[in-house]
Amino acid sequence: MNNEDMQGYGIPDMRSSSLTDKGIYYFAGEFNQGSVKDCITWILDANFQDKTQYEALTLIISSYGGDLFSAFALIDVMRGSAIPVRTIGLGIIASAGLMTFIAGEKGHRIITPNTSILSHQWSAGTYGKEHELMASQKQFDLTTKRMISHYKKCTGLTDKQIRAKLLPAQDVWLSGEEAKEYGLADQVRSLR
Repeated sequence: MNNEDMQGYGIPDMRSSSLTDKGIYYFAGEFNQGSVKDCITWILDANFQDKTQYEALTLIISSYGGDLFSAFALIDVMRGSAIPVRTIGLGIIASAGLMTFIAGEKGHRIITPNTSILSHQWSAGTYGKEHELMASQKQFDLTTKRMISHYKKCTGLTDKQIRAKLLPAQDVWLSGEEAKEYGLADQVRSLR
């Protein structure tokens, strides 16, 4: 049954009432080039439409993380958006999911009360000849600097505080209140 047929049965046209039409995007799952593509396109499309259509965009994130480079592509688009992008952490915001969540508009980064939060150091497998491993080490260093710079912009913490509280050797699981205390989130509350 197509959408027009459904209207004949009293079922509303879902195309006109979709979340994305209301400026809301639900990102659930792993971060990779394919999964961030639609979200990036959504933000770019909103910016090329009539900018008065949306006061703000809302990105709801529920993710265990994934490819940090894909997350940084989305983060760069969020930061470049003329329309503020607000974020909501739902269920779990871990690793690349947390990095993306904290890029939301300050004052409008909401974590729901039952959301699990994970921060940890970047990791990747490397192999190859000596010169390839040396190149990989440079990429590790650049990525770590990029992460620390991102945390600093989003939290106001110093390098030393970030390394001690958010990027130590072990995984760091946080409560919503701890995330708020560290400047990762602005509010811990249920959705209304």
